[in-house]
Amino acid sequence: MSINDAQGQVIATASQGSEQYSPEQLCGAEVDTAVSGRTKAEVPLTIETVTERANMMLAYQRVVENKGAAGVDNLSVQALKPWLKENWASIKSALMAGDYLPRAIRKMDIPKPDGGVRTLGIPTVADRLIQQAIAQKLSPVVDPTFSNSSYGFRPGRNAWQAVRQAQVYMHSGKRWVVDMDLEKFFDRVDHDILMSRIARRVKDIRLLKLIRRYLEAESVDRNKERVKRVRGMAQGGPLSPLLSNILLDELDKELERRGHAFCRYADDCNIYVSSRKAGEHLLKDISEYLTETLGLTINDKKSAVARPWERKFLGYSVTRHKYVRLKVADSSVARLKDKLRSLTTGHSSASVKVIINKLRPVLRGWVSYFRYTEVKGVLEELDSWTNRKLRCLLWRQWKRTGTRA
Repeated sequence: MSINDAQGQVIATASQGSEQYSPEQLCGAEVDTAVSGRTKAEVPLTIETVTERANMMLAYQRVVENKGAAGVDNLSVQALKPWLKENWASIKSALMAGDYLPRAIRKMDIPKPDGGVRTLGIPTVADRLIQQAIAQKLSPVVDPTFSNSSYGFRPGRNAWQAVRQAQVYMHSGKRWVVDMDLEKFFDRVDHDILMSRIARRVKDIRLLKLIRRYLEAESVDRNKERVKRVRGMAQGGPLSPLLSNILLDELDKELERRGHAFCRYADDCNIYVSSRKAGEHLLKDISEYLTETLGLTINDKKSAVARPWERKFLGYSVTRHKYVRLKVADSSVARLKDKLRSLTTGHSSASVKVIINKLRPVLRGWVSYFRYTEVKGVLEELDSWTNRKLRCLLWRQWKRTGTRA
């Protein structure tokens, strides 16, 4: 079956009678909000605005720039343009009618630095295009309402700003941190709760239905087994970071209401307090709030109330001085070495020049991320370590019969 035939079957199936959602299923508990008229302050967001030509062109450009692997249909980013010329009219028609069915998501497991596995969900490039188009229109509506203490996946904000703000809190005397780790956040998201928050700003039932379908899209693993998602959302789609911020903004607002000093980057949240006792009470209270309000759980093994210099935040650690200085966390150096080791091991036939060209962008990105810290000593040690690895590579090549002079 060709790719075109496969997509045609999806569209045909959708138009023949897709699953029916009640308003309660679409929007969670807040049905009235979803179907009520929008307020004066809100920007209208509909399928029509999402599929405007200018928005779709921008979405296409970003999907192509981000590259990425093919989804379950094996359609590559490079093949997207001619494919859209043949199929976009029928896809847009299905979107307008509220009948479009996303394709299944390809599961991909990647190792985590702590030894675990992170499961990514790779949508097809066509679905990445649609998700990107939704995100581009939804973000300007919701982002201005987000907390100033939220830094992840937001325009004009980054991890460095979060770390610097954390440093400010420590300088103000808040020398205890509540380091909160959410238990499998992306796997535990409650669809009804999330949809109820989205429905506060989105009134187009077709768009709400489409977002819900993306949340519920089947996943396909390497054994071709299909699993329908009843909770959680896939990591890997352009829409997921924005949806996670919409849900966790509820946590931000609760912390603001209580007057706490905190920094959140995606699902990584640190709250700065003045004493261990205050931190322990807060961790208990927020754990109960997350469970009761958002259906989320704190990972007790990874969460802690501690001194900031005993923990790391977004790859950084701090010194134990009156004037807190930022430094590179030891685990960040170890993670970089693991990456460099993987690039210099098992490539005995590659020239040193080729290996160096692979190492250069990794090192450049790492140095750029930590450029504002006291990193000179770390870089000197890394330089020595990397040179030893390259000398070992040269030695192995020299020992091989085929590479001797």
